[in-house]
Amino acid sequence: MSRSAAVLDRVIKAYDVRGLVGAEIDEPLVRDVGAAFARLMREQDARQVVIGYDMRDSSPSLAAAFGSGVTAQGLDVVRIGLASTDQLYFASGLLDCPGAMFTASHNPAAYNGIKMCRAAALPVGAETGLSAIRGALVAGVPAYHGPPGAIGDKDVLADYGAFLRSLVDTAGLRQLRVAVDAGNGMAGHTAPAVLGPIGSITLLPLYFELDGSFPNHEANPLNPANLADLQSYVQNTGADIGLAFDGDADRCFVVDERGRPVSPSTVTALVAARELGREIGATVIHNLITSRAVPELVVERGGTPVRSRVGHSYIKALMADTGAIFGGEHSAHYYFRDFWGADSGMLAALYVLAALGEQQRPLSELTADYQRYESSGEINFAVFDAASCVEAVLKSFSGRIQSIDHLDGVTVDLGEGSWFNLRSSNTEPLLRLNVEGRCTEDVEAVVARVADEIRRQDASQPEAAV
Repeated sequence: MSRSAAVLDRVIKAYDVRGLVGAEIDEPLVRDVGAAFARLMREQDARQVVIGYDMRDSSPSLAAAFGSGVTAQGLDVVRIGLASTDQLYFASGLLDCPGAMFTASHNPAAYNGIKMCRAAALPVGAETGLSAIRGALVAGVPAYHGPPGAIGDKDVLADYGAFLRSLVDTAGLRQLRVAVDAGNGMAGHTAPAVLGPIGSITLLPLYFELDGSFPNHEANPLNPANLADLQSYVQNTGADIGLAFDGDADRCFVVDERGRPVSPSTVTALVAARELGREIGATVIHNLITSRAVPELVVERGGTPVRSRVGHSYIKALMADTGAIFGGEHSAHYYFRDFWGADSGMLAALYVLAALGEQQRPLSELTADYQRYESSGEINFAVFDAASCVEAVLKSFSGRIQSIDHLDGVTVDLGEGSWFNLRSSNTEPLLRLNVEGRCTEDVEAVVARVADEIRRQDASQPEAAV
């Protein structure tokens, strides 16, 4: 059957399919998405599709509906059951086939969605399949007149854990007490399989029970409020490090032994240094929001930094185009050439644990080596007219601006180590601000000035004044 373009536009995003279960996403729609995806993958000579799902109540039935759409188009289905997103990527790479992961990541319990990939975990985004799938759904997916595909099951959890450990040398590490907040998400499933077999690690679990209603806190560690339990847990247990994962466990956030967050930029710099230690001259990708300490360190270690727009589809494309060994984002997504160029929060965690365990200093002292600047973190402003707000902000800084670029929004160099990026959200009426400077006072001054200009300009809009 054909689908309304307006309905599809609400759920087919730039990188995935996502929406409210029942109201926006249901089994018939997902079945059609599976059929359209299978038809597209069959054109690329795929013979099977691997499917995994997270702990949300709606995930098993939606995954089954997607699978029925796939088999109706003549492709086989390999079910791996409960999985993290990077475990699904592992299965796609291992089996060299396309994949679909049922998850809404860090979104609340009422949501669900589908992250799809081509063989070898290559991303499917708007330009690499999602637009074609949308078009097929609007037109109606043609029936396949050959034999239906078969359905089989494969447990890849142990192989996934062994593969990740094979990429990081954890032999000879000192004893580490590692607190992990799974947020009732998929890290409760994968952390024991990956970290449990490492003899030097004592795992201290927090909220490992799989529960898609997220009874303790949202599985979104990017929100500082959702790190509070882990921060207290680290201090109360005397842990050497805390790790927090989002709902589908593809992002990893780090807390030091004092309970203080370690910025994803610092983690990016630490992992980049280790990767460059084993391959001098390699390329490292970083998005434009990460700290300037990252490209500085990459150059100092003999590597080549490459700057990217925000978003995994851009990072993964650059990983493939440049052969980069590693890539990192400010949102705590970390990409590895040896993991099919895909992102894995658990693999990033292994690198941090190896760095911590091979020396005697606490994590706070170790990470201080990689932190050169202070940052604001991402600050969001709800605005009526984003373009006029950006124009007003730029005008207010006109006497200080050293340079501007427009790779993603506007990035403004103010000199003396200070810069800011201001960009519009792709999905919401928001402006997103990130500021970096030599000291906290410099950062706070820029944030205050930008905020004042945005509020003044937005208040002048007729709709905003009502």
